[in-house]
Amino acid sequence: MLAAHCLTKSFGRLRALDALSVTLSRGQAVALIGPNGAGKTTLIKCVLGLVRPDAGELTLDGASLLGHPGLRSRIGYMPQIGRFPEHMRVGQLFELMHEIRRDTHSRTDEDLMHAFQIDRIAHQTTRTLSGGTRQKISACLAFLFDPEVLVLDEPTAGLDPVAVEALKEKVCAERARGKLILLTSHILSDLDEIATDVLYLIDGRMQFYRPIEALKAESGEIRLSRVVAQIMRAASGDGPRPGASAP
Repeated sequence: MLAAHCLTKSFGRLRALDALSVTLSRGQAVALIGPNGAGKTTLIKCVLGLVRPDAGELTLDGASLLGHPGLRSRIGYMPQIGRFPEHMRVGQLFELMHEIRRDTHSRTDEDLMHAFQIDRIAHQTTRTLSGGTRQKISACLAFLFDPEVLVLDEPTAGLDPVAVEALKEKVCAERARGKLILLTSHILSDLDEIATDVLYLIDGRMQFYRPIEALKAESGEIRLSRVVAQIMRAASGDGPRPGASAP
Protein backbone atom coordinates (compact mmCIF):
# COMPACT_ATOMS: atom_id res chain seq x y z
CA MET A 1 0.00 0.00 0.00
CA LEU A 2 2.57 2.59 1.18
CA ALA A 3 5.99 1.92 -0.32
CA ALA A 4 9.36 3.63 -0.20
CA HIS A 5 11.97 2.71 -2.83
CA CYS A 6 15.57 3.84 -2.32
CA LEU A 7 14.31 6.88 -0.39
CA THR A 8 17.23 9.17 0.36
CA LYS A 9 17.45 12.48 2.17
CA SER A 10 20.43 14.46 3.45
CA PHE A 11 20.70 17.60 5.51
CA GLY A 12 24.16 18.87 4.75
CA ARG A 13 26.55 16.06 5.66
CA LEU A 14 23.90 14.21 7.64
CA ARG A 15 22.28 11.34 5.74
CA ALA A 16 18.86 11.13 7.42
CA LEU A 17 17.51 8.47 5.03
CA ASP A 18 19.92 6.20 3.21
CA ALA A 19 18.30 4.41 0.23
CA LEU A 20 15.44 3.18 2.39
CA SER A 21 13.14 0.63 0.75
CA VAL A 22 10.12 -0.80 2.55
CA THR A 23 6.48 -1.67 1.83
CA LEU A 24 3.75 -1.25 4.45
CA SER A 25 0.41 -3.01 3.94
CA ARG A 26 -3.23 -2.56 4.85
CA GLY A 27 -4.28 -4.01 8.18
CA GLN A 28 -0.92 -3.35 9.80
CA ALA A 29 -0.06 -1.13 12.74
CA VAL A 30 3.67 -0.56 12.28
CA ALA A 31 5.78 0.71 15.18
CA LEU A 32 8.56 2.92 13.79
CA ILE A 33 11.41 2.76 16.28
CA GLY A 34 15.12 3.41 16.53
CA PRO A 35 17.59 5.61 18.41
CA ASN A 36 17.61 9.39 18.17
CA GLY A 37 18.68 10.49 14.70
CA ALA A 38 17.65 7.18 13.12
CA GLY A 39 15.53 8.87 10.44
CA LYS A 40 12.07 8.24 11.90
CA THR A 41 10.94 11.86 11.79
CA THR A 42 12.38 12.41 8.31
CA LEU A 43 10.49 9.39 6.99
CA ILE A 44 7.24 10.66 8.49
CA LYS A 45 7.82 14.13 7.04
CA CYS A 46 8.42 12.64 3.60
CA VAL A 47 5.14 10.73 3.82
CA LEU A 48 3.34 13.92 4.84
CA GLY A 49 4.98 16.07 2.17
CA LEU A 50 6.79 18.27 4.71
CA VAL A 51 10.19 17.13 3.41
CA ARG A 52 11.04 16.30 -0.20
CA PRO A 53 13.54 13.46 -0.59
CA ASP A 54 16.72 13.95 -2.60
CA ALA A 55 16.21 10.67 -4.41
CA GLY A 56 13.96 7.64 -4.49
CA GLU A 57 10.22 7.17 -4.69
CA LEU A 58 7.31 7.12 -2.29
CA THR A 59 4.02 5.62 -3.47
CA LEU A 60 0.51 5.03 -2.17
CA ASP A 61 -1.22 2.13 -3.91
CA GLY A 62 1.31 2.47 -6.73
CA ALA A 63 0.75 6.19 -7.33
CA SER A 64 3.56 8.62 -6.56
CA LEU A 65 3.03 10.77 -3.49
CA LEU A 66 5.79 13.01 -4.79
CA GLY A 67 4.07 13.61 -8.12
CA HIS A 68 0.48 13.68 -6.88
CA PRO A 69 0.30 15.57 -3.57
CA GLY A 70 -3.50 15.36 -3.59
CA LEU A 71 -3.14 11.71 -2.57
CA ARG A 72 -2.22 12.91 0.90
CA SER A 73 -5.90 13.61 1.53
CA ARG A 74 -6.00 9.84 2.17
CA ILE A 75 -3.57 10.23 5.09
CA GLY A 76 -4.51 11.30 8.61
CA TYR A 77 -1.83 12.76 10.88
CA MET A 78 -1.62 13.22 14.63
CA PRO A 79 1.48 15.28 15.52
CA GLN A 80 3.40 14.92 18.73
CA ILE A 81 2.39 18.46 19.71
CA GLY A 82 -0.81 19.95 18.28
CA ARG A 83 -0.78 23.66 17.50
CA PHE A 84 -3.96 25.53 16.59
CA PRO A 85 -4.96 29.17 16.03
CA GLU A 86 -5.11 30.44 19.61
CA HIS A 87 -8.04 32.80 19.09
CA MET A 88 -10.26 30.09 17.59
CA ARG A 89 -12.86 28.15 19.54
CA VAL A 90 -12.69 24.37 19.44
CA GLY A 91 -16.01 24.11 17.63
CA GLN A 92 -14.87 26.64 15.04
CA LEU A 93 -11.71 24.63 14.45
CA PHE A 94 -13.70 21.56 13.48
CA GLU A 95 -16.05 23.65 11.34
CA LEU A 96 -13.03 25.07 9.52
CA MET A 97 -11.62 21.62 8.84
CA HIS A 98 -14.96 20.43 7.47
CA GLU A 99 -15.06 23.45 5.17
CA ILE A 100 -11.53 22.87 3.92
CA ARG A 101 -12.09 19.17 3.22
CA ARG A 102 -15.71 19.16 2.02
CA ASP A 103 -14.75 18.63 -1.64
CA THR A 104 -12.54 15.63 -0.94
CA HIS A 105 -14.40 13.67 1.74
CA SER A 106 -18.04 12.77 2.16
CA ARG A 107 -17.68 10.43 5.16
CA THR A 108 -16.55 11.58 8.57
CA ASP A 109 -15.56 9.59 11.64
CA GLU A 110 -16.54 11.25 14.91
CA ASP A 111 -16.05 8.26 17.23
CA LEU A 112 -13.22 9.92 19.15
CA MET A 113 -15.09 13.22 19.32
CA HIS A 114 -17.84 11.38 21.18
CA ALA A 115 -15.40 9.36 23.30
CA PHE A 116 -13.51 12.50 24.33
CA GLN A 117 -16.73 14.55 24.73
CA ILE A 118 -15.42 17.34 22.51
CA ASP A 119 -18.87 18.95 22.48
CA ARG A 120 -18.34 19.96 26.12
CA ILE A 121 -15.33 22.11 25.23
CA ALA A 122 -16.56 23.41 21.85
CA HIS A 123 -16.99 26.90 23.30
CA GLN A 124 -13.43 27.15 24.64
CA THR A 125 -10.64 28.88 22.76
CA THR A 126 -7.70 26.66 21.93
CA ARG A 127 -5.26 28.82 23.90
CA THR A 128 -7.00 27.79 27.13
CA LEU A 129 -6.60 24.05 26.55
CA SER A 130 -4.28 21.78 28.48
CA GLY A 131 -1.69 19.72 26.67
CA GLY A 132 -3.73 16.56 27.09
CA THR A 133 -6.85 18.17 25.66
CA ARG A 134 -4.85 19.39 22.67
CA GLN A 135 -3.76 15.80 22.14
CA LYS A 136 -7.38 14.69 22.15
CA ILE A 137 -8.24 17.28 19.50
CA SER A 138 -5.26 16.22 17.39
CA ALA A 139 -6.42 12.60 17.58
CA CYS A 140 -9.97 13.56 16.58
CA LEU A 141 -8.68 15.52 13.59
CA ALA A 142 -6.42 12.67 12.47
CA PHE A 143 -9.35 10.23 12.30
CA LEU A 144 -12.04 12.74 11.31
CA PHE A 145 -12.07 12.23 7.54
CA ASP A 146 -11.81 8.43 7.63
CA PRO A 147 -8.29 8.26 6.11
CA GLU A 148 -6.87 5.03 4.72
CA VAL A 149 -3.47 5.69 6.29
CA LEU A 150 -2.91 7.06 9.80
CA VAL A 151 0.40 8.50 11.00
CA LEU A 152 0.37 8.85 14.78
CA ASP A 153 3.42 10.51 16.34
CA GLU A 154 3.61 9.87 20.11
CA PRO A 155 -0.19 9.54 20.21
CA THR A 156 -0.59 8.74 23.91
CA ALA A 157 1.75 11.45 25.25
CA GLY A 158 -0.07 13.63 27.75
CA LEU A 159 -3.34 11.71 27.63
CA ASP A 160 -5.10 10.55 30.78
CA PRO A 161 -5.50 6.76 31.24
CA VAL A 162 -9.14 6.71 30.10
CA ALA A 163 -8.30 8.64 26.93
CA VAL A 164 -5.32 6.36 26.25
CA GLU A 165 -7.55 3.30 26.35
CA ALA A 166 -10.14 4.95 24.09
CA LEU A 167 -7.44 5.80 21.55
CA LYS A 168 -5.96 2.30 21.67
CA GLU A 169 -9.37 0.78 21.05
CA LYS A 170 -9.90 3.11 18.11
CA VAL A 171 -6.52 2.24 16.58
CA CYS A 172 -7.23 -1.48 16.88
CA ALA A 173 -10.70 -1.03 15.36
CA GLU A 174 -9.34 0.90 12.38
CA ARG A 175 -6.58 -1.63 11.86
CA ALA A 176 -9.24 -4.36 11.82
CA ARG A 177 -11.03 -2.37 9.09
CA GLY A 178 -7.94 -2.76 6.90
CA LYS A 179 -6.29 0.58 7.44
CA LEU A 180 -2.54 1.11 7.65
CA ILE A 181 -1.32 2.75 10.84
CA LEU A 182 2.22 4.05 11.36
CA LEU A 183 3.10 4.78 15.00
CA THR A 184 5.97 6.25 16.95
CA SER A 185 6.15 6.29 20.73
CA HIS A 186 8.67 6.29 23.55
CA ILE A 187 6.05 4.47 25.64
CA LEU A 188 6.70 1.01 24.29
CA SER A 189 4.07 -0.62 26.49
CA ASP A 190 1.45 1.28 24.48
CA LEU A 191 2.88 0.04 21.19
CA ASP A 192 2.96 -3.48 22.59
CA GLU A 193 -0.82 -3.54 22.76
CA ILE A 194 -1.66 -2.05 19.37
CA ALA A 195 1.24 -2.62 16.95
CA THR A 196 1.53 -5.68 14.72
CA ASP A 197 4.99 -5.06 13.26
CA VAL A 198 8.24 -3.24 14.05
CA LEU A 199 10.22 -1.20 11.53
CA TYR A 200 13.60 -0.52 13.11
CA LEU A 201 15.86 2.20 11.67
CA ILE A 202 19.45 3.16 12.41
CA ASP A 203 21.25 5.97 10.57
CA GLY A 204 18.50 6.18 7.97
CA ARG A 205 18.72 2.50 7.05
CA MET A 206 16.28 -0.28 7.80
CA GLN A 207 17.78 -2.81 10.20
CA PHE A 208 14.73 -5.04 10.13
CA TYR A 209 10.99 -5.07 9.55
CA ARG A 210 9.35 -7.93 11.43
CA PRO A 211 6.08 -8.96 13.09
CA ILE A 212 6.18 -8.27 16.82
CA GLU A 213 5.09 -11.81 17.68
CA ALA A 214 8.00 -13.25 15.71
CA LEU A 215 10.46 -10.98 17.53
CA LYS A 216 9.05 -11.99 20.89
CA ALA A 217 9.28 -15.67 20.01
CA GLU A 218 12.89 -15.34 18.88
CA SER A 219 13.99 -13.30 21.88
CA GLY A 220 12.04 -15.25 24.50
CA GLU A 221 10.63 -11.97 25.82
CA ILE A 222 6.96 -11.15 26.21
CA ARG A 223 7.33 -7.37 26.40
CA LEU A 224 8.25 -5.20 23.43
CA SER A 225 10.38 -2.94 25.63
CA ARG A 226 12.66 -5.87 26.48
CA VAL A 227 12.83 -6.97 22.84
CA VAL A 228 13.85 -3.44 21.83
CA ALA A 229 16.44 -3.30 24.62
CA GLN A 230 18.02 -6.49 23.23
CA ILE A 231 18.01 -5.03 19.74
CA MET A 232 19.64 -1.78 20.81
CA ARG A 233 22.29 -3.59 22.83
CA ALA A 234 23.03 -5.77 19.83
CA ALA A 235 23.26 -2.72 17.57
CA SER A 236 25.86 -1.23 19.89
CA GLY A 237 27.79 -4.51 20.02
CA ASP A 238 26.85 -5.34 23.62
CA GLY A 239 24.75 -8.42 23.03
CA PRO A 240 23.14 -10.84 20.60
CA ARG A 241 20.22 -9.84 18.43
CA PRO A 242 16.86 -11.56 19.03
CA GLY A 243 17.00 -14.95 17.38
CA ALA A 244 20.80 -15.02 17.28
CA SER A 245 22.84 -17.56 19.26
CA ALA A 246 24.99 -16.20 22.04
CA PRO A 247 28.71 -16.89 21.57
